[in-house]
Amino acid sequence: MSKLSRYSPLLYGDSIETKRQEIKEYFHNTFDLFEKVFEVLKDDDVFYKKSEITRHPMIFYFGHTATFYINKLMAMKVISQRINPSYESIFAVGVDEMSWDDMENARSNWPEVTDVRAYRNRVRELVDELITTIPLSLPITQKSAMWIILMGIEHERIHIETSLVLHRQMPIELVKETVDFPICTKSSKAPMNELVEIKGCDIHLGVEKPSHALYGWDNEYGAFNQDIPDFKASKYLVSNGEFMEFVLDGGYENKELWSDEGKEFLELTGVKHPPFWIFKDGVYKYRTLALEIEMPDDWPVEVNALEAEAFCRYKENKSGVSYTLPSEVEYRAIYNQAQIKDIPDFHESRANLDFYHYASSCPVNEFDFHGIYDVVGNVWQWSRTPIRPFDGFKVHEAYDDFSVPTFDEKHALILGSSWASSGNLITKHSRYAFRRHFYQNAGFRYVVTNTKDEEVADIYESDELVSQYCEFQYGDTHFGVENFAKSTAAIASKYAINRGKALDLGCATGRATFELAKTFDEVEGIDFSVRFVQVGAKLKSDSYVAFSTLEEGSLATNKKVTISELGYDSLKEKVSFWQGDACNLKPNFTSYDLIMATNLIDRLYNPRLFLDTIDERLNKDGILMITSPYTWQESSTKKEFWLGGFSDESGKEVKTIESLQTVLGDKFELIHREDLEFVIKETARKYQHTISEVSIWKKK
Repeated sequence: MSKLSRYSPLLYGDSIETKRQEIKEYFHNTFDLFEKVFEVLKDDDVFYKKSEITRHPMIFYFGHTATFYINKLMAMKVISQRINPSYESIFAVGVDEMSWDDMENARSNWPEVTDVRAYRNRVRELVDELITTIPLSLPITQKSAMWIILMGIEHERIHIETSLVLHRQMPIELVKETVDFPICTKSSKAPMNELVEIKGCDIHLGVEKPSHALYGWDNEYGAFNQDIPDFKASKYLVSNGEFMEFVLDGGYENKELWSDEGKEFLELTGVKHPPFWIFKDGVYKYRTLALEIEMPDDWPVEVNALEAEAFCRYKENKSGVSYTLPSEVEYRAIYNQAQIKDIPDFHESRANLDFYHYASSCPVNEFDFHGIYDVVGNVWQWSRTPIRPFDGFKVHEAYDDFSVPTFDEKHALILGSSWASSGNLITKHSRYAFRRHFYQNAGFRYVVTNTKDEEVADIYESDELVSQYCEFQYGDTHFGVENFAKSTAAIASKYAINRGKALDLGCATGRATFELAKTFDEVEGIDFSVRFVQVGAKLKSDSYVAFSTLEEGSLATNKKVTISELGYDSLKEKVSFWQGDACNLKPNFTSYDLIMATNLIDRLYNPRLFLDTIDERLNKDGILMITSPYTWQESSTKKEFWLGGFSDESGKEVKTIESLQTVLGDKFELIHREDLEFVIKETARKYQHTISEVSIWKKK
């Protein structure tokens, strides 16, 4: 077994105490390995540097994986108290807007590295205690509290690899060699690549929940079948030596080789060669994690998908043979033909993965799998397949922003794992995807194939609850009740005194955010669920919303609404969408003239905390608008935190509006109340007809 890493624990076993110990060892190994990755940085000052402009400073990632445990344990009510609410806000991840040049401006006032280390130690102690004490039965299922801890561990495993990429992109003088990450020292002339016959077969992708032995992300579950014909695949991954011809022959300058997305990438970045090549004194050198070395011609080239696609077109132009990247199912056919066993039956010595051999790539002809090399390990392999949900996919409620934002046809699957992959990343059924311009420890192999790929014109939202809200906000009106999003935005605009910046909190699928932009200069929409907030983000980026409305049984109607039909063309640049926790928002969400909290207050885990601090985010004369039907439920809010809907110790009935007046009275003036109806369609013959109370509060 690797000195640095260990395999993911199995979900089943005979002894609960033994399983607790296995998970505890896996947790500490992961936590330790992640911190070793940050020992590569030369000193603490480097934590406040960015490896490139579209990413956060390193301090963010150092804190992020620890706060992830707390935020997910809080969300799933495994724990009820935070360790550091400030850290668990600033180190949480918001949703960017799906373009490579879009990242929050760097925030100053990051915590001291020593303080973040101390915070990580407190998280380590808490999770260690939870592994020992939380209820556990075997096998571990997605309903188990231990599943959330495994989720945190596997999430940190991902950031072990992605952080190494970021550190490798740092200027060489800001990193240092460490004994834990030795590079491969073998290199020679690149082997001549050739095509290998791969037998066609019926491919079955996806796993079933009850029978799966290992932790898996939600995108792994479900089923997909495709019968593919015979095809050919390159024997080796494309090496630096093989890719050099493309560079020297002007491949980066020949725009005919590049897709429209690739041309845009070239224009924005001006790149002329792969990211870890360094042109110095007339020759190309190579950047490892902490060293510049002579170009290892026989190591795999690391590029993004756009560069890989351009190389395939270049090779096609030279040979007359149609080359492309493999699809997900073709990769599985290669995997099956290579007779690879899944974890834990696969031994790390057979491939360059899990830090077993090196902390770098190695020659592409070192690890043979029955005539085809590096089927797993060395570097990830870009595919031509956009990640899509399998039939039967269901989002995991604890982490609905893991897979769903990638189901946009813009994220391509990477296959096979790399030298820095571990845990779930090296399992047979793992599915990871990145936007095609992103760099990871990823290269490619090419295929010659007649396999027909599925074409998807419009992506229809099929999540039942999200589709209901799409219909609610963008669909037809019912029973003479006006569109609720439009009505709330109109009321808010009527009572707003200043109209600079507004916050649509609990924005769901984003209709009211756009409506507010008719009267405000800038509007930010925030929702706890990325499944919802991505709809508004898609309307902004892709200019349409497509969704399926359930009619009867499994019968549904597809609908599509464009931004032009809604009259929002001129409003796109005024709106932005983010994921956030209303009770623990990041500090940059501030200076609003209006905050509209829509049907939110009775769904918060701590509504009093929200009310006690919301005034800090409003400007002078700012307006807070609260709408709610006051449907308090213990599944959302512990009864001790309800603001109404109960009798107190004296037997007096407590109403929510009275509690709002008590809590907000010192800081706000109640200036208006009214009832507002809304209707949510469930099926063609079933609707929810609800009345919210609207209360308007002016900051004193």
